[in-house]
Amino acid sequence: MKMSELKKIGFIGTGIMGAAMAGHLMDAGFEVSVYNRTKSKAQKLIERGARWCETAGECAKGQDVVITIVGYPKDVEQVYLSAGGIVDSAKNGAYLVDMTTSSPIVAEKIYNAAKLKNLHAVDAPVTGGDIGAKNATLTILVGGDEQDFDALKPVFEVLGKNIVYEGGAGAGQKTKACNQIAIAGTLAGVCEAFAYAKMSGLDIEKVYAAISSGAASSFQMSGVVRKGLDDDFKPGFMLKHLAKDLAIGVETATAYGKTLPILSMVLHELRKMEEEGKGAEGTQALLKYYGIKN
Repeated sequence: MKMSELKKIGFIGTGIMGAAMAGHLMDAGFEVSVYNRTKSKAQKLIERGARWCETAGECAKGQDVVITIVGYPKDVEQVYLSAGGIVDSAKNGAYLVDMTTSSPIVAEKIYNAAKLKNLHAVDAPVTGGDIGAKNATLTILVGGDEQDFDALKPVFEVLGKNIVYEGGAGAGQKTKACNQIAIAGTLAGVCEAFAYAKMSGLDIEKVYAAISSGAASSFQMSGVVRKGLDDDFKPGFMLKHLAKDLAIGVETATAYGKTLPILSMVLHELRKMEEEGKGAEGTQALLKYYGIKN
């Protein structure tokens, strides 16, 4: 299949990020079909002209490219590998692109199952959150065959700015795990800094003004925790989804024979917040674990 023939896209998962991404593809002239478990989340795309499908398998039929960005590794495995799912339904030679943050083990399973049916599967998780999705500035981390990465480049360029081929099947997911591990420590560190400021009697706003633009500066401070300090806990990225990502990191690190103590500590904190019903809030809600916000 030539690059110029990639015209029809099935897009599965139209949540906070997926809806914006599918919209960019429509704006770029692709024929987009959509499926989401909750149809209302796809309604605006349907009103703009996207074709609604009743199942993930139906959304995959006849498409040049099938893109997924769903919830958890079990959801990825289900939409791809279940009877009547994407691998069963996609046309010969189609490209399958999972942009969910998922398990590299699942990515490898999908890649191998796709190969048996002459399908081209890549794992392509993204970073940048809802802002990156809305602005089409996502970082896209791609694992799979390099020729498939090259073929899909025109699609990726509609969605992101930093598009990196990481290696074979699962390499994109492994790289995303590195990203989330780095975020975990930074997010917790920023929260601890303001917990210390509060317990020692400092003015948190004055501390923020002092440290947010120097060596301690980070996106987690200025783009995430800042929202929480302003009592804005709306999700750009849900706390429960970061917990899911970190659990993947813990599980795979264990499989590689390594223990990552900071990662495990932050996952424990996020799980505690989920137990308190904060999972659907933004990751800035970790401030509540440290008692900085209620």
